[in-house]
Amino acid sequence: MDKKQWFIGGAIALMVSGGIVSNALGNKSIADTTAHQRVLAVGSTAMQPLANQAAQRYNAKHPVQNIVVQGGGSSFGLNQVGQNGVTIGNSDMYAERQPGINIQKLQDHKIAVVGIAPVINADINLNSLTMYQLRSIFLGSITNWREVGGPDEKITVINRAAGSGTRYTFEDAVINGDSAMTTEELDDNGAVKQTVATTPGAISYLAFSYLNGQAMQHIKPLTIDGVQPTVNNVKTNAWPIWAYEHMYTTTSPDYATKQFVKFMQSGTMVKSAERLGYIPVRDMQVEKNADGVVTER
Repeated sequence: MDKKQWFIGGAIALMVSGGIVSNALGNKSIADTTAHQRVLAVGSTAMQPLANQAAQRYNAKHPVQNIVVQGGGSSFGLNQVGQNGVTIGNSDMYAERQPGINIQKLQDHKIAVVGIAPVINADINLNSLTMYQLRSIFLGSITNWREVGGPDEKITVINRAAGSGTRYTFEDAVINGDSAMTTEELDDNGAVKQTVATTPGAISYLAFSYLNGQAMQHIKPLTIDGVQPTVNNVKTNAWPIWAYEHMYTTTSPDYATKQFVKFMQSGTMVKSAERLGYIPVRDMQVEKNADGVVTER
């Protein structure tokens, strides 16, 4: 099956082998064009590597149906599914944390857990920070790497755009609801990864699912308070910067949507999730509620 990519706006450009076909939506929602056979999942870029792989596998086995995955950020995904604009909203945060969402109309499907790690440009001769130092950097009170034991070099903070579930999770765990300094903001994990890799003195944060590939030659994850950002440490909450990967649907999703969500939670995709750096929900020794309260399971 040809790979297809949909862009959400006043029109959808459908990319197919041999050219571009444009389909103006007018006043119709994206969901109106799916005819219950196409599943459109948008939102979290932290979940995108897993969702993309699942879509490719599912499409190969179910040619009558078509799964299309796009990013856009968690808030975008939640807003779209809340307005029946898409069939699935992927999110790194609970829908309760997104203003204007009627959670009574949505159904939460927890797919996996993802850890989030602070990362720096590899040229910086530093491997660890305290949580206080990390917080101070993102609040703007520490501005040079020499203040935390590194080289005499300006710190360049790279943040995610407002509405990012990865940003929400990071700031909730690190700066405790304070306002991060005004700085460059990027739309997705992939853009952050490339920018940190090519920017001297840069610091940001990435989902574990992006801590791979060639760019990692130029990026270093940081240890915080002596704890390394590992899957095992996330499982016990020893590493506190983590989130569930949610797929939100309406309370009455169509057949194709229900089947794809079921596939995402299948044993096949659980194994794939582990290989990509995610953590199966069943393996967590703790759980986190919508208010961010962590308790033992």
